[in-house]
Amino acid sequence: MNSLLSFILVLGVLIFVHELGHFLLAKLFGVRVLKFSLGFGNKLIGKKWGDTEYLISAFPLGGYVKMFGEQPDEEISEEEQAVSFTHKTVWQRFGIVVAGPLFNLFFAVFLFWLMFNFVGLPDFIESGLIGKVSPGSVAEKAGLKDGDLILSIDGQDISTWTQVSDSIRDSGGKEVQIVVQRKQETMTIAATPAMDKVKNLFGEEVGERYLLGISRSEQLEYKNTSPVEAIKYAFLQTWNLIVLTLLGIVKIIQQVVPASELGGPIRIAELAGQQWEAGLMQLLHFTGLLSINLGILNLLPIPVLDGGHLVFLGIEAVRGKPLSDQAVIWAQKVGIALLGSLMIFVFYNDIARLVRQWLAA
Repeated sequence: MNSLLSFILVLGVLIFVHELGHFLLAKLFGVRVLKFSLGFGNKLIGKKWGDTEYLISAFPLGGYVKMFGEQPDEEISEEEQAVSFTHKTVWQRFGIVVAGPLFNLFFAVFLFWLMFNFVGLPDFIESGLIGKVSPGSVAEKAGLKDGDLILSIDGQDISTWTQVSDSIRDSGGKEVQIVVQRKQETMTIAATPAMDKVKNLFGEEVGERYLLGISRSEQLEYKNTSPVEAIKYAFLQTWNLIVLTLLGIVKIIQQVVPASELGGPIRIAELAGQQWEAGLMQLLHFTGLLSINLGILNLLPIPVLDGGHLVFLGIEAVRGKPLSDQAVIWAQKVGIALLGSLMIFVFYNDIARLVRQWLAA
């Protein structure tokens, strides 16, 4: 139930923010907005204020803003051209289209600012605390365990994880004496680091070094910061996650990250439920990350997505006239086919993962 509620809350907010971007820029440029809908398909709830009907529709995985004169083949009188989307300048239409993804990106900034301003900047607690010992590793064979606190290595006092990492790297593969505290007991454990491959976040090999097979504890502390500093770090966090998202897309295309790792609505619901249970800060961070992903994915140059519309508008700006209706229609058919295939694939991944979990239980 938590997964469903958190999924509806998170996705609903992000869709609202996205469509609000289109809506506000359309209003700013004088375009008549006919519908503002959360969801697609049949209307569940609707209310009309002014020119606009505000809707909640049956299929929740998306939303839309319907504008007057959005279809180039609509018959529009000369008097109504002033409120028609098609009759606005290329740059005004570009602004309306790009506003949706940009609102998602700036919403992530806002969420991170809330976190940093009211809770503080998160950082790892500096210590030699072992978070995880890899199965089958040198460390496990030597007797190190999750939660051990490393006090010294070869007589050198340890107060940061960087010291742990440097000591193991510089050991030259010779046996090291590790003094650890386990609960109330202090003990010395001998271990011989082994040369092993180092992998980056995407699982790519980036070199070799001496390792034990231990990783740091992920315990965090929060440092107080001013509202201005919080804004700076919120933009920095958003930028870093944008870069990471783009790299992830590239790695999927390069098949570095297997396509089986792609998740759909079921996976998002699972993750949202987990973050809900972990606490408000984790849920806010997850929402910010998802907002960035939604913004970036919508900017991809695929017809029917905002990025595809931006490509059409860019071509129109260069040519001085829009693409033919036939070309746009065919491009949109290709876009729909691509997105439909992707949705089927991620649903398959979600279901296959659930089956594997069920069989392993």
